[in-house]
Amino acid sequence: MSDSQRMYDQETILAYLIDRRMQSKNKSAVNRDRFLRRYKSQIKQAVAQAIKGRSITDIASGEKVTIPAKDVNEPNFGHARGGVWETVNPGNKDFLKGDKVQRPKGGLGSGKGKAGNSDQTTQDDFVFELTREEFMNYFFEDLELPNMVKTRLTASTEFKTHRAGYKTAGTPASIHVLRSLRGALGRRIAVGSSSNKRLQQAEQELDQLSLIVSEDDPAVLKLKREIHGLRAKLDAIPFIDPFDLRYSNRVKIPKPTSQAVMFCIMDVSGSMDQMKKETAKRFFILLYLFLTRAYEKIEVVFIRHHTAAAEVDENEFFNSRESGGTVVSSALHLLTKILDERYPSNDWNVYVAQASDGDNWDKDSVSCRQLLINTIMPAVQYFAYVEITDGEPQNLWHEYTDIPSHHPHFAMQKIESPSDIYPVFRELFKKQPK
Repeated sequence: MSDSQRMYDQETILAYLIDRRMQSKNKSAVNRDRFLRRYKSQIKQAVAQAIKGRSITDIASGEKVTIPAKDVNEPNFGHARGGVWETVNPGNKDFLKGDKVQRPKGGLGSGKGKAGNSDQTTQDDFVFELTREEFMNYFFEDLELPNMVKTRLTASTEFKTHRAGYKTAGTPASIHVLRSLRGALGRRIAVGSSSNKRLQQAEQELDQLSLIVSEDDPAVLKLKREIHGLRAKLDAIPFIDPFDLRYSNRVKIPKPTSQAVMFCIMDVSGSMDQMKKETAKRFFILLYLFLTRAYEKIEVVFIRHHTAAAEVDENEFFNSRESGGTVVSSALHLLTKILDERYPSNDWNVYVAQASDGDNWDKDSVSCRQLLINTIMPAVQYFAYVEITDGEPQNLWHEYTDIPSHHPHFAMQKIESPSDIYPVFRELFKKQPK
């Protein structure tokens, strides 16, 4: 092979890069995703069972999931013995041919029961750990936020950097090595193509001419001088030129930020005991975790009320011992005022969660219904009302039953005990048929 041919082959090889970087610590992530998809039904059952016995403070943590060993066994092929086999076991004093042998007790891999006298090997259940993100994905998988995306997003925008091709000028840190090498290879091939082609022809002519004439023949000397000049010309082509350099071009593109505000309204009158307040707190925290999966920015406003309403911080909202009578409309009027002053519906996705035992003045319940239908519901994305009581629905519940006919994005559910929080939450935010 001639020197020019070897040079051409070397230039061609440069187009192929070998990645010898070490694999990351998450190199088995693909296998884990495949495993989660395969045993999705068993994992969802385990998550549902874990939620029932878990406190709200641990709702966002991971979970150990157990899958029966029989479900993770994979089919395999083996060689059958075939034919009829008769065996004689030495030392057998209890059984004759044709006797039925009782199945040994225990040994199912559950870790319970007494030790058996059987020499059969069993397999324990398969246990693995779900991460926090995987656990939350399975928990919220079949839920959705009604009217989650507004036609008009927030007016405030943030800029995010995106790749936008390549440019011929930039900083050394932004050089794109692969693109620069490709450009250099293309330039060398284009510039030296005619010389390389003539070089190959001249070398073939020299080989043929050397067979019939001597080395001192003028024609041979002329070809050698031409070949030497062509090689020098090809060697003079730079491996890489400043013209070949390409730099990654990154531009900042304005991207609207979806933002939401969550209003937590809780009745703190004398009829709301500490257990009911704790139940309401769990519901509010669960809703907040759900909203964080849909919006980049979330603000939370806490409103507590008895005969008068007040906007408070989270600590006072859940821990203050102030109580009194019940006027629910005071909280709704304060909600309307805050919406007008700080959270216009054109810029914010508004969600409201109200918790009460439903005990309210009869005339005030009528005012609440009218205020919701005429003023509040047109300005919010979703309104969820939960009535925490173990008895019959109260007057506020009866007035609120008329609202869904006017505004379908109003939902109401009854909670009798803390164990009802998760079923009620899933009922309020279940996926709607398309």
